Amino acid sequence: MYVQHLSLTDFRTYSQVEVPLEAGVTVFVGPNGVGKTNIVEAIGYLASLSSHRVSSDKPLIAFNAERALVRGRLIRGTQTTSVEVEINADRSNRARINRANPVKASDAAGILRTVLFAPEDLALVKGDPSNRRRFLDDLMVTLLPHRAGISADYERVLKQRNALLKSARASGKFTASHEATLDVWDQHLAEAGARLLHARLLVLGQLQPHLERAYHQLTDGSKVAVATYRSSLSGVDDGGAGEDDNLGSSNVDELTEKYVAALLGHRKKELDRGISLVGPHRDEVDLVLGGTIAKGYASHGETWSLALALRLGSYYLLVEDDNTPGATPVLILDDVFAELDTSRRKKLAAIVGGAEQVLVTAAVSDDIPESLTGRQFQVVPGGLVNSGTQ
Repeated sequence: MYVQHLSLTDFRTYSQVEVPLEAGVTVFVGPNGVGKTNIVEAIGYLASLSSHRVSSDKPLIAFNAERALVRGRLIRGTQTTSVEVEINADRSNRARINRANPVKASDAAGILRTVLFAPEDLALVKGDPSNRRRFLDDLMVTLLPHRAGISADYERVLKQRNALLKSARASGKFTASHEATLDVWDQHLAEAGARLLHARLLVLGQLQPHLERAYHQLTDGSKVAVATYRSSLSGVDDGGAGEDDNLGSSNVDELTEKYVAALLGHRKKELDRGISLVGPHRDEVDLVLGGTIAKGYASHGETWSLALALRLGSYYLLVEDDNTPGATPVLILDDVFAELDTSRRKKLAAIVGGAEQVLVTAAVSDDIPESLTGRQFQVVPGGLVNSGTQ
């Protein structure tokens, strides 16, 4: 799969830009702040309907514009598909597929698959647990777009239940009415949480061998990378959690029962604090190198290699998930090589060079390994200059 053409209207710094693309390697070179990341961000958005840089859509719309348009022409084998996403400031986003009538933006999810590497990925290792949970949830949706509603459903129920807990706490008295209502929301949270947890455990289990392989390829192979899931079902005490080896073999109904029991057992604590203490929103994904937790202990090089291995492992998993001709995800490397030493640059370039399409951004051409050659654009304010093949 590759993007043959990208068109942006009022997206970030671009009032209008046309970007002709092709299979193989394409490099966008330009100083920081000129807009090269905006181009690959738009391609990533076309695939996931979210940005790797910001949590909301508003910053994506150019100043004084009401909407932004991202259009892509995609090639998958012998099939050509056009996808357009309209990003709106004051109403729901919309999409057009093959120039048909507008549909919900979510209907366009999954048509394009991308795996994006960026400096922000260091947060996957060094950041708080929400970064790792989001990584897992995003991968879950990429694998099966129909799962997009699982996280949203859980967040909606969690918000309602927390509001009830805060209301009961503020009243100073837990009434029979509070108890009956909380029983209902406990069931809702348990069911939504069980679906989300089950999906996360499934995806993590699929990812693990690919993570191990990717980390081995990027390093000297002296340490093994492992990702393990810690669930709040295994014990909650001010955010602590423990591993439960039985969770992975539990079905959704069994996990629902476990959540109901856990919520009932922690009801007093939750009422005292006015917040839900049990659920996937309290979980952690532990990243371990050579038997030691990476966060706080891994070197800078190890941290970078592990973050890259998570993305590269995702790429391998997506390739395995759909190995039909033309289904390979687009690889995007956003200003990554400048952060790596020479050895890791060469190893990463050798690994990704064979992908159907690789899009790279860099401040200077010297940051790109010689083995990763291809078409090059010089990014200038508001547009691009084709520099030919380097």
